[in-house]
Amino acid sequence: MKVPFYNIKAQYDDLASELDAAVLGVMRSGVYTISGGKHNGLFEEEFAALHKVKHAITVHSGTDAVRVMMDAVGIGPGDEVITTAFTFVASVETIVQTGATPVFVDIDPSTFCIDVNKIAAAITPRTKAILPVHLFGQLADVTALMDLACSNNLIILEDAAQAIECTYNGVPSGNFGVAAGFSFYVTKNLGAAGDGGMIITNDDAIASKCRSIRVHGMGRERYYYDDLGYTGRLDEIQAAVLRVKLPHLPIWTARKAELAKIYQSVLSDANVVLPLISEGNNHTWHQFSIRTDRRDALQAFLKEQEVDSMIYYPVPIHFHTPYERFGKGLGSLPETEKAAKEILNLPIHPHLSDEQVHFAAGQIREFLPR
Repeated sequence: MKVPFYNIKAQYDDLASELDAAVLGVMRSGVYTISGGKHNGLFEEEFAALHKVKHAITVHSGTDAVRVMMDAVGIGPGDEVITTAFTFVASVETIVQTGATPVFVDIDPSTFCIDVNKIAAAITPRTKAILPVHLFGQLADVTALMDLACSNNLIILEDAAQAIECTYNGVPSGNFGVAAGFSFYVTKNLGAAGDGGMIITNDDAIASKCRSIRVHGMGRERYYYDDLGYTGRLDEIQAAVLRVKLPHLPIWTARKAELAKIYQSVLSDANVVLPLISEGNNHTWHQFSIRTDRRDALQAFLKEQEVDSMIYYPVPIHFHTPYERFGKGLGSLPETEKAAKEILNLPIHPHLSDEQVHFAAGQIREFLPR
């Protein structure tokens, strides 16, 4: 039985008439950018309401979201930003691009998110911010993060690229720092027809700065530049696509939760480590991540059974050539390095059938019996 990791075409097929009408409407309007378009502004309002914040600012990508909000709060040369090496590279490359220094802290092996208990030892007089990465569909330990930031006068910038709809005790992601960045890359829980991103904040000044930076630093008036910026705006077509998909997100998230329960039930008697949902968190299942010390053999076996899988992330950031100088070498982040050797991400998207997930889980249980 074929079990695909993604099925983006199936999502389009479900919404084809709405998506076609939205895209054609933008094309017929002749207005393709933020300037003069309606969809960016409406999408910002809808997203801000979803996450219960004052401001939402569309940008070209999740990477732009993190970079623009860093610029908006003044991260730059001489600063240090504490973060994780178990993440997609954008979390770290944006720090380096500002001229600041990333400082890596190990992860909590049960959630793959930054281990807040390790942060205090990494704080120096140059530390300006903490960039927690809310990984795979649940939040890092935001309560402890906020306490730590407050007691050390540090900024929290949330990398929420994978955390749309995530909450802690009912409070949505993006409300635990001064700003948060989201990604709408095509494979995310809410995916554009390509790239897209969003910054959210409750700070009026940061919101104003982000709006300026994303369009070459133009703030109050066209062709008058208030800030150093770049092209980071979101196209109207992408905003229109995202507006069509947004109302369907709760249904998709609920379906992924159903599939996660199947995995958890079938694999409860398999020799794998299943995902842990931290107390107070919901989980939106951007990924369903298991751990086994036979990861590579299991992945090869699943491929033979036509069950797709992925590895997020096979090599920690501090082992990659551009970022080695910021790390402390092999053994410096033991939980991060161990997770990279053991993690396997299984198919979990709304267009899978129960039968497909039962099959995938059954193959894993057969290969790794308790």
